[in-house]
Amino acid sequence: MEPCDLLIHSATQLVTCAGPPGLRRGPAMRELGVIRDGAVAIRGSTIVAVGPSTDVRRRFRASHEIDARGRAVCPGLVDCHTHIVYAGDRVEEFEQRCAGATYQEIMAAGGGILRTMRLTRAATTTELVQATLPRLRQMLSFGTTTAEVKTGYALERDAELRQLAAIALLDAAQPIELVPTFLAAHAVPPEFTGRADAYIDLVVESMLPLARDWYAVSSFAARAIPLFVDVFCERGAFDVAQSRRVLDAARNLGLPRKAHVDEFVEMGGLAMALELGATSVDHLDVTSPSAFTALAASSTVAVLLPLVSLNLGLSHFAAARAMIDAGVAVALSTDANPGSAPSLSLPLTMAIACRYLRMLPAETLIATTVNAAYAIGCGGRVGALMPGMQADLLILAADDYRWLMYELGGMPVAQVIKRGQVVVTNE
Repeated sequence: MEPCDLLIHSATQLVTCAGPPGLRRGPAMRELGVIRDGAVAIRGSTIVAVGPSTDVRRRFRASHEIDARGRAVCPGLVDCHTHIVYAGDRVEEFEQRCAGATYQEIMAAGGGILRTMRLTRAATTTELVQATLPRLRQMLSFGTTTAEVKTGYALERDAELRQLAAIALLDAAQPIELVPTFLAAHAVPPEFTGRADAYIDLVVESMLPLARDWYAVSSFAARAIPLFVDVFCERGAFDVAQSRRVLDAARNLGLPRKAHVDEFVEMGGLAMALELGATSVDHLDVTSPSAFTALAASSTVAVLLPLVSLNLGLSHFAAARAMIDAGVAVALSTDANPGSAPSLSLPLTMAIACRYLRMLPAETLIATTVNAAYAIGCGGRVGALMPGMQADLLILAADDYRWLMYELGGMPVAQVIKRGQVVVTNE
């Protein structure tokens, strides 16, 4: 018999999400590769075998075994769009929205991103790390094992770099694997009011080169984890020409690209982002169906963020059903942030997507594993249970994976395993 370190066996459902390399589209988003009475053998941080329990247990002798009888086992979840490094909160603005104020009205009055900016600028790197660690612990308990984390709440050169430094420290301090994104072009800071082009000059000419230099000597570069560059292309933030400058500069620096587009107003940012080879385009709440064909023909992932619409009390959600049927590669994420999406739960995100975006449970799981991993440059390494892939798994508290989406606001995860180690036990 071959040795292994951990063997999880007798899973009522072993949901592998296995398949050929690459993004999942259309009917492939419903193919989960479920093995009844399944087992996973892990050596170190890597999966070495997946299959029926009788076969895997006959082949491997394990240092430690977990009997998953009566439980479903699935890949660890990937949260591919978050803003969790910040100081303070926006509880007062939540009450303002309850009273009828819109997101744009609050932002125009100096709230929103700019309120968080003031608090984040005043925080030290240590304070940012201390404020963020509890959020990551909560995300982990909900089953997130890999997460993208953006800067963008400082909007000033040194403070943006402090956010990057905080992300690196957080990556080393806890189990969730983090992927950094530089979002200096998140909003126009108050000292540049009426001079958005001048702020873009600063981002392009100074901040992006410094971020690239920071990344080159970081632990992320050493492990081939990318540093993305993002921009908020939206009315009240940056127009298409300004957003193009940011993404074009990132491309010239050899950095992969993302873009917030079509959250409130369709401005043409999607076509621009596709032209510049964005890895993902995020939000897409008001994207016209006429754009779905080009998006489906691209290698760009559509990252949908339904908790934003829910939290803002909107009745309109991204057209996920039509996108999937058109062949678009769809991912889901929390957009975890203090204003428009104060939630850290991917299971809740999946539940909302089933109910309001007309996605099937299987599609939401692929959207938070395989496709989400490709949206942050980790595809083929995390997001599925296959030999050679990183051993990131969830043992659910139920015998059917659909409990992840079925129960609203519950805790469907019994155990979280990251890189072959049990890091959370919720029971």
